Amino acid sequence: MSIVVALIVGAIAGWLAGLLVKGHGQGVVLNIVVGILGAVIAAFLFPMTGLVIGGTGSVIGAIIYATIGAVILLLVLRLVNRA
Repeated sequence: MSIVVALIVGAIAGWLAGLLVKGHGQGVVLNIVVGILGAVIAAFLFPMTGLVIGGTGSVIGAIIYATIGAVILLLVLRLVNRA
């Protein structure tokens, strides 16, 4: 069941990140990939900064984390593509 939740959170986070970072409209599969990669980035970066969003097991907190991580990922990809 947790895989299904991770895919749903990834899809929502990728879709939200695509809305926030203009010019990065993807399909459903790429939204899921961007969202999941964003969650991995956030899980790595946020504990180092001491930033905690939501409680343990909070789906809303996971969506926020993954969205912020996905936005970071899309911005880095945009910078790489411009270079």
